[in-house]
Amino acid sequence: MTTATDGSWLTAIVDWSVSLMEVIGPAGAGLAIALENVFPPLPSEVILPMAGLTASRGTFTLVEALFWTTAGSIVGALLLYGLGRWLGADRLRAAAARIPLLHPEDIDRTVAWFERHGGKAVFFGRMVPLFRSLISIPAGVTRMPIWRFGLLTAAGSLVWNTVFVLAGFLLGEQWHVVETYADVLQYIVVAAVGIGVAWFLYARTRALMRRRGDASPAND
Repeated sequence: MTTATDGSWLTAIVDWSVSLMEVIGPAGAGLAIALENVFPPLPSEVILPMAGLTASRGTFTLVEALFWTTAGSIVGALLLYGLGRWLGADRLRAAAARIPLLHPEDIDRTVAWFERHGGKAVFFGRMVPLFRSLISIPAGVTRMPIWRFGLLTAAGSLVWNTVFVLAGFLLGEQWHVVETYADVLQYIVVAAVGIGVAWFLYARTRALMRRRGDASPAND
């Protein structure tokens, strides 16, 4: 199979995922996606089109590619869900109390939000870079029923996986065209997260400075 050979880390991931698929078939695609869920820097936007391209070459069928990549998504998500259950809200509150600029109440608000919107968050989160993996942790922390988490993860993952696997299947050797559009989405998400974190740090630092300023006259 022809792949890019520019020596980049992305090329290494492409070659590795293709090797998995050629050696152990569609289960290799599932394994690669399971690892991508646990290690978000591995790009599903590259691995999934390669699964579609491999299917177009007849190594396995399109249905097998979709089944195994979705199964891999579920397995990876369940691992992080288990981590969230192990951590639990109490451990996170205790950790927040020791981390500068964080408060235990932040965990309470996050848990309350997830309990209201967790279903939508899990389903649509599976289609957003970075959040695809992270959304499994609060699901575990709030102890969302595992059957519900599994179904929502499977449904959201199937939508996401189908788009990229089909792109690779239909585009063939031009599969990398989809990478451009996926990169735009990823940049938007990263920028939004960066802005959100910056605003949070600014607001918390300003509130801390204000409290210290209010306390100073009382100590004089």
